[in-house]
Formats: sequence, structure tokens, C-alpha cells
Amino acid sequence: MNIFHALADMIVYVSEAAARIFTPSDNIYPVIGVQPFEGFISGSSEWED
Repeated sequence: MNIFHALADMIVYVSEAAARIFTPSDNIYPVIGVQPFEGFISGSSEWED
């Protein structure tokens, strides 16, 4: 019976993972849109302090 219990636990583990993958996301992020870049672009690729 121990093999059947381990098999049942494995099936539950895999089915919960599949359910988690295929459910809609539960992220609650604010809808802020695209933020404009307000910096300046350096002409060189050197590190500046």
C-alpha cells in the first residue's frame, strides 16, 4: 500500500503544479503604462563615475 500512497502523492503534486501553470496570473500590479525615458544617452560605452 505504500507504493500506492506514494503514487497518489505524486499525482497530486503534478496535478497541482499543472493547475498552477495554467491558471490566470494572480499578480496585482498597478496599471501605469509605459514610462518615458527622462535621462540622457551617452555617446560612449565607457563607464562614467
